[in-house]
Amino acid sequence: MSYTNLTLHTDKYQINMMYAHWLQGSKNEKAVFEAYFRKLPFGNGFAVFAGLERIVEYIRSLRFGDEEIAYLRSQEENYEEGFLEELRGFRFTGNLFCVEEGTLVFANEPLLCVEARVFEAQLVETAILNMMNYQTLIATKAARIKQVAPDDILLEFGTRRAQEADAAVWGARASYLAGFHATSNMRAGMLFGIPAKGTHAHSWVQGHDSEEEAFRAYADSLPDHVTLLVDTYNTLKSGVPNAIKIAHMLEKKGKRMNAIRLDSGDLAYLSQMARKMLDEAGLPYVQIVASNDLDEGIISNLKSQGAKIDVWGVGTKLITAADQPSLGGVYKLVAREKDGSYEPVIKISANPEKVSTPGFKALYRIINTDTGKAEADYITLKDEQQLAKGERIKLFDPVHSYIHKYIEHYEAISLLKPIFSQGELVYELPTLEQIRTYHQSQFELFWPQYLRKLNAEAYRVNLSEAVWGLKHDLIQRYQ
Repeated sequence: MSYTNLTLHTDKYQINMMYAHWLQGSKNEKAVFEAYFRKLPFGNGFAVFAGLERIVEYIRSLRFGDEEIAYLRSQEENYEEGFLEELRGFRFTGNLFCVEEGTLVFANEPLLCVEARVFEAQLVETAILNMMNYQTLIATKAARIKQVAPDDILLEFGTRRAQEADAAVWGARASYLAGFHATSNMRAGMLFGIPAKGTHAHSWVQGHDSEEEAFRAYADSLPDHVTLLVDTYNTLKSGVPNAIKIAHMLEKKGKRMNAIRLDSGDLAYLSQMARKMLDEAGLPYVQIVASNDLDEGIISNLKSQGAKIDVWGVGTKLITAADQPSLGGVYKLVAREKDGSYEPVIKISANPEKVSTPGFKALYRIINTDTGKAEADYITLKDEQQLAKGERIKLFDPVHSYIHKYIEHYEAISLLKPIFSQGELVYELPTLEQIRTYHQSQFELFWPQYLRKLNAEAYRVNLSEAVWGLKHDLIQRYQ
């Protein structure tokens, strides 16, 4: 089996349910599933949706070949040969709707919707969640870091600490779309066109007779791209002074050193002292790069301490989302075909937050045309017409429904875009640069209180009265 074939990138219970549908004659019944997450990550006020490009490529390449069939034949379930032959002809023939990458999104709203034969909709669940959960998590983390250093250069340095190769490259992409400027990962640079940046390791210095000799050899090798790591031995006593010597050597050759890099110690104090030393040496153009287990909290603290850092290399805590290493997105059945139409279904739970919202739905962003700002995200049933008619809508808290407001002057932006129609790709995937631009424009739609890093005001995600009534009725029916 080719490593790049992701058809069996699924949980076994998906295959078992497909087999049961095949045996029971229900494989062609239509179903509607929605993917969403229940809680915003990192205590943030928003998340950044990512992962669509990989989901599209996954769905386009779904094929059961000889090796996949042979593996399934070896399983203890002893799947019938007719089922395995059915899989040979498997193709995704359904519809997929999805929020565009880079969109600011919120808890408990449908981010992706699959309408397809239940045979197909079950198979794609695991991979869709895997791709959406990880990339959305990393894009959100990157956006938080971008918020505390909006005018600085941000470098993604996480490859060696990522959970394997796929996490490294797709995490680099998610970081870039959320505002980072470059990655250290060459493969991500080649695959996605992300600028690749790098300096040198401590081993380069250790591998020479002296620090000055190491710096000089590096500058001779890459005279137009000199960033020197100054903390191998003693940052202020040897590292920075030796870097200054090399910078002056480059000036005599008509070149300029780019930066020095700090990778340990008290980054606030060291950067302040290094900046003073560089300026006094007539090198105000030499930037200071910092790394060493950085995240949005540490960067914010360093800035409050007056750190003189121009470029941030962020690795482990970004690529692993160290303070919350999973998003917790789910994929739930919301409607099933019955007697030629869709019947809404619900999942009841003793945990109120796990009760699903039934029905085939649409998602809109309600923009107040008087202010140009988003008032709420609004979930309706697919066939509701009130927004198309421009009717007044009621925005009410889905838990405390007596808390409400009416809005009359608005624009309703549909967030779930058609991606696949009857198995055919109908969406033109944007370039990564287009996604970055779109993502940055998203922030203009929201008041600052929804975007702040700490104690953000909760943005409203509202159900239409029809959706709320349907959910209430089904809860009463099944309880």
